[in-house]
Amino acid sequence: MMILDEDGEKAVRLARRVVEAHLNALASSDTAYVGDANNDTEDNYDLSRNTEGCGVFVTLNYLDSHKQEHLRGCIGFPIAEKSLYCSIIEASIAAATQDPRFSPVDKKELADIVFEVSILTPPVEIKVQNPMDYLNVIKIGRDGLILTWRDGSGLLLPQVPVELKWDTEEYLANLCYKAGAPPDIWLMSDSKLFSFQASIYKESDLPLFFCLANRPRNEQAVDLKDKNQNMCPLNLIPTLTCSQKHISHHTESVWATQAD
Repeated sequence: MMILDEDGEKAVRLARRVVEAHLNALASSDTAYVGDANNDTEDNYDLSRNTEGCGVFVTLNYLDSHKQEHLRGCIGFPIAEKSLYCSIIEASIAAATQDPRFSPVDKKELADIVFEVSILTPPVEIKVQNPMDYLNVIKIGRDGLILTWRDGSGLLLPQVPVELKWDTEEYLANLCYKAGAPPDIWLMSDSKLFSFQASIYKESDLPLFFCLANRPRNEQAVDLKDKNQNMCPLNLIPTLTCSQKHISHHTESVWATQAD
């Protein structure tokens, strides 16, 4: 998957504009904004190149007074049925307003929030003879992971273990916790692991934090805020269910899930 830097920049700008427009509309009328803004449509973003079937996650991080980032919301789609444009719109609004771990983002917070968009390759099952072989196959900084087991599933983006300085065993244990499973469920024969990679773009007024250590990185800095462009190109405001659900590589349905 090769994503152009200009497409990554467009993706991040779209994520911010969508959330700004959504919160502005809610603040003014208690009704989400619906419609095109400034004749701005999907064609204007042209995010279709090399992105067919790509999943996407939108992450919101709060920037404190010490310029430290703290997770404020993260939701997305491991597998996308819709266009990348539509998926970013849905994931952005959900990350800002429907992540069950956080209260909805307030309009006043936006000046201190950094947007990040991760564009995912389709997940592929990791096949090994012995579960312990996962420790040699999985590469920190390259592989995002999805775990499925009998009672659910969990997903972690590839930047998470890098940011938290996990080794592979810690990565797998925390993935199990994310899936609501015991920390060693990845060793069980009825559990499955899927890997994916991500091109990650974020806006920042800080030096870039590169979080893909072992592969060519495609992370782009974007100006943090554009005060003059608060309306977004929305044709619809979706309703999302943010619960984690079972995922199989044989299934083409799309679910919203949290990634951090």
